[in-house]
Amino acid sequence: AYFEVADGSGMMSMVLWNSLCPEWYNSMKVGTVLLLEQYAIKTSYPFKTQPTPGDSQMKRFATIEISLNVRDPPTKISIIPEEMVKPEWGLPEVKYRFITRSELDDLPNNHSCDVIGLVTFVGRAERARKREHGEDFWLYRWAHAIDGTSDQPFILELFATSQPDVFEHIHPMTYLVCTQMRVVRDLTENPSSTIYLTTSNESQIFITGWHKGQPYTKDTKVKNFIQWTKTQSEADQMKKTVIGGYYPFPRPPNNFLKY
Repeated sequence: AYFEVADGSGMMSMVLWNSLCPEWYNSMKVGTVLLLEQYAIKTSYPFKTQPTPGDSQMKRFATIEISLNVRDPPTKISIIPEEMVKPEWGLPEVKYRFITRSELDDLPNNHSCDVIGLVTFVGRAERARKREHGEDFWLYRWAHAIDGTSDQPFILELFATSQPDVFEHIHPMTYLVCTQMRVVRDLTENPSSTIYLTTSNESQIFITGWHKGQPYTKDTKVKNFIQWTKTQSEADQMKKTVIGGYYPFPRPPNNFLKY
């Protein structure tokens, strides 16, 4: 399992190998402070995708990674409680790149961002082949989420990640947070007509019940969204929600000449 870790000098990938993966994977979340001892430094995999740091000024060590294993050498991992973290360690603050729906139309293709919204539509789970003649499939579903800054919703293409419990329980009226999303837009005649967001390899998804203790709860745009939800009538929003069904997107042209 891959993680991204940072200290005062910069950011790099960390890999949990073999039995360390099931032992530690669910104990780590964004914001967890780790003490690592007897780890190895190795050349990173050249074709691995890279996340976009929330802090654009942070240095990234892209050619090397921290390797944690049960032997050669046997790594020691400790989780430092929040109250024991010392300021002199100079650990960076966790930062995000949240956008509002009103800002989305001005963002370029492939821009990385984080979003929060109230889910108003969830489509059925669909499959797409990973390779043209292969037997493996990607599992994904479409969703709409609103944040009160626009008449239009976020259109979200959500692929199943390493969070099956979350993916299967996205439903209308939940507060949805998606991190490390990528902007996808039609670069032809009318770019804003088909703009949507899709998950990346580094995306995480959070729904109601999973937000407590997450660092993004301190973000200004997240706080603004929560304030907006308090002004809304739950009954009125419920009337606008939809679940299930086939969702063809991007939508096909109106006539053959536009193909």
